[in-house]
Amino acid sequence: MSEPGASGTPADSDGRLPLLYRDDRLVAVYKPAGLLVHRSELDPDRDVALQRVRDQLGGQWVYPVHRLDRPTAGVLLFALDPEAAGALAAAFREHRVGKRYQAVARGWLEAPGRVDRPLGAGRRGRGGPPQEAVTDYNPLAWTELPIPVSRYSTARYTRLELRPLTGRRHQLRRHMKALSHPVVGDTSHGDSAHNRLYRSHYACRRLMLVATGLSVPHPASGEPLTLTTGLDAELSRVLAAVGLTLPAAPGAAAESARPGLGAAADPGALRRG
Repeated sequence: MSEPGASGTPADSDGRLPLLYRDDRLVAVYKPAGLLVHRSELDPDRDVALQRVRDQLGGQWVYPVHRLDRPTAGVLLFALDPEAAGALAAAFREHRVGKRYQAVARGWLEAPGRVDRPLGAGRRGRGGPPQEAVTDYNPLAWTELPIPVSRYSTARYTRLELRPLTGRRHQLRRHMKALSHPVVGDTSHGDSAHNRLYRSHYACRRLMLVATGLSVPHPASGEPLTLTTGLDAELSRVLAAVGLTLPAAPGAAAESARPGLGAAADPGALRRG
């Protein structure tokens, strides 16, 4: 029996991870930014998503089948038995999985496109020969803030949907850097001046990247299973503050679907509050 969770905005839950979906073979949760998926040898005692989910399920063993970087929020999937774990791992390995993300990037990207740029293994691409890496992107909204940054009198940003067609380490963040449109909040591949702007004016110290959708063949039936999520409260707050919200529903007041001036008449308000 499945227990689908709400696909809207994840709520705070006293350390419990918001449940997006559960059945007899798998469970999906919303992982907040800053939380590791599982413990590592370098940091064996850190709080991790795997242990939180295990505790929420009454101690049931869970099997990680994919990973999100620690600073990335969003849909995280676990299997509930070894056979399901093997089937899902094979689906990821054979590129039979669809992944969707949203991000805020520096500058304006005004048309959809594709990054087809091989990436070396390892955190900074120095761990082996380059491997095929492909990312599709689609702009969703634009904003221009009346805040000087670097040599410019204003700061421009694009809210994007990103679809990685391969699964390389830090692929989305490295591909956006290659486009000269790094993801805001990325301390490894990003722009420190824009990261400081978001910290000082909007009290935002996180990576502006979230996994919003995951489509996998169900390990029991093979039928497609699509898992989606809204955004957490902190991310929604920052997007509203900078003028990058999207229409909530058909008939709702729509944003201008072209570059325009963002809501930042008093950019210090959030910092003072």
